Formats: sequence, C-alpha cells, structure tokens
Amino acid sequence: MHISKKEIEVRYAETDQMGVVYHANYLIWMEVGRTGLIKDLGFSYAEMEKEGIISPVVDLSISYKKPLHYGETATIHTWIEEYNGIRTRYGYEIYNPDGELSVQAESLHVCVKKETFKPIQIKKFFPDWHETYEKEKKMK
Repeated sequence: MHISKKEIEVRYAETDQMGVVYHANYLIWMEVGRTGLIKDLGFSYAEMEKEGIISPVVDLSISYKKPLHYGETATIHTWIEEYNGIRTRYGYEIYNPDGELSVQAESLHVCVKKETFKPIQIKKFFPDWHETYEKEKKMK
C-alpha cells in the first residue's frame, strides 16, 4: 500500500479568528493529497477529465483532533482505503509539525461520465488505473 506524503505551509488566509486553520481548508488539502497520490501512482486526474470522466465526492467523513496554526507545516498522508472497480475510498491523516495527528478523514468517490453523471467501471475505461488501485489498496 502506497502512502503519499505532501507538505503544506499553513498560510494566514487559511486561518480563522481563533488563529487556527478554518475547517473547510482541510478539504482542499485532502484534494492536494489525493491528486498527489494519483500522480505518485503514475496517473493524472486532469488527463482523466480530458477524456470526459470525473470523480465527484459522494461521501465524506472528517474528525478534527488537534488544531494547526499559521506558519506551521502540515503533512498530509493519503492512501487508497478501499477500491471495488467503481468506488474508491481514500484515507487521510494530516499531522502537525510535532508529528501529532490533527485530522483523520475519508472521502468516497465514484467515477462518472461528465455529461450524464452515469457511473463507469474503471477497469473498462482505465485498465491501468484499475490494476494499480487493486494492487495499492489497503489490505483488510
């Protein structure tokens, strides 16, 4: 199982009046982690979109453990939690500079045709992605 690791320096604009990262910004960081994982595995989400396939979020679970602050560096760990050929569940852990868990999350995605939002079988449209995701998903 491959775990992608990306660092993000917390910018002032990402914090709220309490001086901590505003909760919705973690979703953006999860996207950075997810697209980084896809790139690490040798693929490009942008290329998939050019072929008329998109992968919307259909479910999201997020748990906030410890705040991150302006000037700190967040480290996002991303992996394939589950994959069944149609749906992919990504796992995320975001750590503070001391290595403490700040956020734990999962997002569920389904690949669909952009024009119709009809789900597709990844194996049929992107056999290389399917093979790699089968190999890299978390083993239960």
